[in-house]
Amino acid sequence: MADWHARKEAGDRHEHRVARELEERGWTVQLCGQGTYPAAIQRALSRTDSQLRQFPDLIAARGTDVITIDAKTRMHSLHTGRYTISRKCLIAGLHFLGAHAPIPLYYVFGQMGVLTPAEVMHYGSIGFRHPSGSYYLVNSHLAHRFDDVFGAPVNSMTA
Repeated sequence: MADWHARKEAGDRHEHRVARELEERGWTVQLCGQGTYPAAIQRALSRTDSQLRQFPDLIAARGTDVITIDAKTRMHSLHTGRYTISRKCLIAGLHFLGAHAPIPLYYVFGQMGVLTPAEVMHYGSIGFRHPSGSYYLVNSHLAHRFDDVFGAPVNSMTA
């Protein structure tokens, strides 16, 4: 999936799936981050090293709880059983947490596993060195189940 448009489409589908799953659990969800900007801003931003490029994809609230989500599709290796998170993404996530505490940030992967930036730092090992930076590799079995973090769907709790 080397084509940017195909990657963007896959990412958008995953973001919408995560949003739908959260809504089924009673969360009110809003898209945010660079995916919500006009195309001209997205193009200009893509040519910078700004941490705005790594801003969470979703913000959600349920009661007085507020959370943010960085949806990570295509980031799970079916061959290695690991998630990969870029160093730049992780650093931006840690800065986001520092600036916006106590609002948590969660990475939700394509298989709906969930990790926090702190867990990625703790569990991750530095892997593949790419010109754009290194990647943290985390065994996917260490991820939390989506329902364990965000709750079960509302309809299944009444059944």
